[in-house]
Amino acid sequence: MCWLCDHPASTRQNYLDVLGAEVRRNGWAVQYVQDSRTPFAYTVGLHDWDRPELMVTGVSAARAARLLNAMAAESLRTAAPPPGSRLRVPGGPLAEFVEVDHPDAHLCWAVKFARSDIRALQMVWADGHGRWPWSASFCDGRRRQPVLGLRAPAA
Repeated sequence: MCWLCDHPASTRQNYLDVLGAEVRRNGWAVQYVQDSRTPFAYTVGLHDWDRPELMVTGVSAARAARLLNAMAAESLRTAAPPPGSRLRVPGGPLAEFVEVDHPDAHLCWAVKFARSDIRALQMVWADGHGRWPWSASFCDGRRRQPVLGLRAPAA
């Protein structure tokens, strides 16, 4: 269930206030979307640090939170990875970073929170055999991993 569904008397502004409190406490928040076809998650609040928001598709809520929190912390310590770069997410898999073509179509709460255009990077992960979703042999059980942008040349 979503927060607004669990709090039927609340408004979207109430939820933005909840996100704002989380961003003030931790520097960012993680928003999970339980889509019927492919779940995804993204950060809210990295825009305020002059960093792109981060997102990941096709993973559970717990795994998404671990991956996004680790990479958000890393991007604030150093810098956001450039599109096309590959690196191991702290405590996680090897990821390639792809610029999201239309963050406004997917990261709704991040856009509402920022009140402006945002940039976003998708953390694209390889399957257990090191194959990427753009490979015909990519297979991670039943998980799909849509890639929401065009790959950049390797950084």
